Amino acid sequence: MSVKTPLRLRSAAPQDERRNGAATGIALAWRLALRDLRRGGRGLLLLALCLFLGTAALAGIGSLSASMLAALDAQGRQMLGGDLEMRVSQRRATVEELAAFAGVGRVSESVTMRAMAEPVAGGAPALVDLKAVDVTWPLIGRLTMAEGQRPRGAQVAVGQALADRLGLRVGSALRIGTARLTVSGVVADEPDALGEGFALGPRAILDLAQLDRTGLIQPGSLYEARYRLVLPPGADAGAVGERFERRFTNQGWTSRTADLAARGLRSGIGQLGQFLLLVGLAALAIAGVGVGSGVAAYLAGKTRIIATLKVLGARSATIAAMFLAQLGLVAAAGIIGGLILGAAVPWLVAGVAGDALPIPPRLALYPAPLATAAALGLLASLLFALPALARARAVPAATLLRDALAERRLPTWRVASAMMALLAALVALAVLTARDRPLALGFVAATGALVAALWLIGLGIRRLLARLPRPRRPLLRLALANLYRPGAQTDRLVVALGLGFSLFVALAAIDTSLGSAMESTAPAKAPRFFAIDLQPEDAPAFRAAVASAAPAARIEATPSLRGSIVALKGQRVADMKTLPEGAWVLRGDRTITFSGTVPPRNDVVAGRWWPANYRGPPLVSLEDRAAEALGLKIGDQITVAVLGVEVPARIAALRKIDWGGLGLNFAIVFSPGLIEEAPHSLLAGVYTPPASDGAVARAVGTALPSVTLIRVGDVIGQLGDILAKVALAVRVAAAVTVAAGIAVLVGAVAASARARRADAVILKLVGGTRAQVLGVQAIEYALLALLLALLALTVGAGAAWYVVTAVFKLPWAPDWSAVAATLAASIAVTMTVGVLGNLPVLRVRPAEALRDG
Repeated sequence: MSVKTPLRLRSAAPQDERRNGAATGIALAWRLALRDLRRGGRGLLLLALCLFLGTAALAGIGSLSASMLAALDAQGRQMLGGDLEMRVSQRRATVEELAAFAGVGRVSESVTMRAMAEPVAGGAPALVDLKAVDVTWPLIGRLTMAEGQRPRGAQVAVGQALADRLGLRVGSALRIGTARLTVSGVVADEPDALGEGFALGPRAILDLAQLDRTGLIQPGSLYEARYRLVLPPGADAGAVGERFERRFTNQGWTSRTADLAARGLRSGIGQLGQFLLLVGLAALAIAGVGVGSGVAAYLAGKTRIIATLKVLGARSATIAAMFLAQLGLVAAAGIIGGLILGAAVPWLVAGVAGDALPIPPRLALYPAPLATAAALGLLASLLFALPALARARAVPAATLLRDALAERRLPTWRVASAMMALLAALVALAVLTARDRPLALGFVAATGALVAALWLIGLGIRRLLARLPRPRRPLLRLALANLYRPGAQTDRLVVALGLGFSLFVALAAIDTSLGSAMESTAPAKAPRFFAIDLQPEDAPAFRAAVASAAPAARIEATPSLRGSIVALKGQRVADMKTLPEGAWVLRGDRTITFSGTVPPRNDVVAGRWWPANYRGPPLVSLEDRAAEALGLKIGDQITVAVLGVEVPARIAALRKIDWGGLGLNFAIVFSPGLIEEAPHSLLAGVYTPPASDGAVARAVGTALPSVTLIRVGDVIGQLGDILAKVALAVRVAAAVTVAAGIAVLVGAVAASARARRADAVILKLVGGTRAQVLGVQAIEYALLALLLALLALTVGAGAAWYVVTAVFKLPWAPDWSAVAATLAASIAVTMTVGVLGNLPVLRVRPAEALRDG
């Protein structure tokens, strides 16, 4: 024991020494970092600003999207009107069906349809979304009235928009269909309005018992009956709905649970949030370049401190720890500031533009998007700052004391390995937290490839310019030399400006495409009205009424009925575990028709159309893209349920449809014959001059009160409002990226400040004026910006095309003049910032610069 003990002590002493030395080194690095940061930490403001912008963008977008989705989740039962909704088209529940529903819980019945409302006192009729409700409605939530009371008996409650349009007040007389009703009140809030989807007109609510008095329910009329059920606690709403669908199979029933309420709105919020998140990631990538520039500029200004510490015996690890501590503190401040602003975005948006949102956000803190934004910001800061830290750590003290401008070397394998690990973590986090992971992965990969390509282009520009003949003009020669000399920031500027310009071009193209979509959604060839619920026997009277108001009117009428595809090539749709991608034609009922000839705006692209007098076994024609999504071809069989009757039909033709004209188009067209026996109405497109809108609406309303006219302009106005909100969100995201781009440019200017100060002093000593000094900088940035303009135009336009056509599903129609103006403005801002950023070097006195050099 006496022999082993000294050995143990001797072996432990070096370990304790190393441990104590490491602790001392960390403490020393921390003290030096705090002291230096207090005295000269202003150089890291750019780092904090870039991280603040990038983190705020990601945290704000994520928090707003999460708050709106949380509001949908919290109000799911209220928006649906119960735990379960059973819905059927063009009929109401039978006694047996209604009894089955009542056997599992409380039931409320409502019927929704479009109708025309006309003031008895006179005035043009207006399209309304009519809702007839029973006495138990609403089962969840409360109908709030702005004035008056709930309708009872021969009364109707109207929405504020309808009251304003028709000049209605409590007690006014209103005619809907053939019924004369009295306005009982003005609706302030309807609990299940969002759950019922897109509305073509303002709401009108009446008692279900009064629906028959309107005369609107006719064979083939388009309406939906909804039955909301409140189930006992613990009941599985999804299982109950599936059981009802199996029990009443082929009767047209579809079920929906509270978690699927407002599914379209939920999908739209998620889709827009995903796009804005990608914009936020792009802003973070641009900000990351700014982080690298800012850190490089800051460390370049600390050369004398680093040299002094190394001469005094400080280890490279201690110096690296010192600056890493400084960067960590400043980065944490920028990230925390961005998180605070991002977390406040739901409150800010609700206060400033709450009325523009489809649903008020649920105001709360959402840790998931905040944590994701913080982690992405931290990883980006480490990734872009690591090369500059490694260079400062590796430069010998003698080189630092000479204050020389050395060529930057490639990172060592250890630094490169660390950067690859950080990049992998950054990509994994961005992809795994995205709603659409393939899209996010493709975006991150494209951004990484673009950054790598821009960096190589920057290196190529430096080498190419170094080999070109020297221009005779001195200012141009100096500007070109600034782009390839030792210590030049050309490759970093190319990456920053290339990313920024490309993103600006993409956002401008997206914005103008959205604007074009708003302007072109109502083309000149579109009808002025759609007429629904027109009975075949009333067609002559309808044509006469329209002709009396607009003699030159053209009417395009076609049979209309509802049906749903229930089987494909013998396989039941209900048995499919997942629907094919793009199989929108399988989701719910669709409006279908039959025709002996190829409909207008349709071209047969496969198969052959049947003869006009065909009366054989049912044939069907599908839209070509819908057939492709379902994997169907000529000769395959589909089964369509029409009013509870299954009609098998063989595919005879595939059609390409011009949907852009907003005319009467159908994805499913049957051959004449058997399908004609089903009760149906006519759907008509009315082409009239705009000036006759009011006269046509009054004439049809007087002659045929049960016919509903849908003014195309009203629908276009609502679509335009939606696109305008999307465009506003794109512009807000663009503002963040512009700020990040400017910050990056400022960082690049700061990173080369030392070299530019020396240039300015030399030019002054040889007689150069201030205008000539600034002229060199302007020429340098102008040349670089012009070289990148074509690349940015190509890359940005390609990215915008994908977003507009693949994400937003809109036509690609950018305003190239606006895109060019955006690019020109970006070049002008680049030159301005570059020149203004170099104004401080003009104030440097030659003696001072030579003394510090």
